[in-house]
Amino acid sequence: MKTTTAGISYLEAGDGAPVICLHGIGGGAESFAALLDDPGPARVISWDMPGYGESDPRNLTFSGLSDMLARFMVAMDLRQAHLVGHSIGGMVALEHAVRCPDEVASLTLIGTTPAFGGRDDTFKQAFLKARMEPLERGLSMEDMAREGAPQMLGPIAGRQVADEVAAIMGRVSRATWEAILECLVTFNRREDLARVPMPCLLIAGSHDMNAPQRTMEKMAGALPDAEFHVIEGAGHMINQEAPDQVNALIHDFLRRQTQ
Repeated sequence: MKTTTAGISYLEAGDGAPVICLHGIGGGAESFAALLDDPGPARVISWDMPGYGESDPRNLTFSGLSDMLARFMVAMDLRQAHLVGHSIGGMVALEHAVRCPDEVASLTLIGTTPAFGGRDDTFKQAFLKARMEPLERGLSMEDMAREGAPQMLGPIAGRQVADEVAAIMGRVSRATWEAILECLVTFNRREDLARVPMPCLLIAGSHDMNAPQRTMEKMAGALPDAEFHVIEGAGHMINQEAPDQVNALIHDFLRRQTQ
């Protein structure tokens, strides 16, 4: 059952070092169901990003999301936490690590990149147009999710995973979808990677076209203290496609940080 604190709804499981999970654009707190079911040595807290679930639909900029995360941590009486972020959730985690490093014990970045891929407005506008096109031609968020979910998955994902991804994505409101896409295209912390002091775990999918393996490997090389892993056959929804493998990597990483 979800709880709401400081305007943020979330799911929680386990007991130990606090871990806050930050989902992707088409996700929600339920995107980390596998880690909540198997929290290992941690207290796992999976939030609904502002605008998702029952969380307040405000502050949908990277600085604003970082501020919301800081307020959420204060309300949860957490001075520091391990951050686990997928896709844009990884960007939010990286943003917070740069802005508030004392609040971040470690970073786990899953299928994420240090900056939005486009280097000019032409690419950004084409990206936004492509992401909005299904809605512009009359599809509902639920229909768009069912159409788009299989395209984000790799060959190891079965129909059940596609259905789960589509169900979570289909609950995102159109207003939030539009606002968070506009936020996404502004992200760029590429030049700040050398200033990220905490240990980092990076997990890529070999078939991920949104956060390509080579991009994540290059990011790992630019971080002062990072390890890099690839899940073969996974697409972009890595933690849902390969939950056992991802959980094992996270559990091992966190055990080494908390010994």
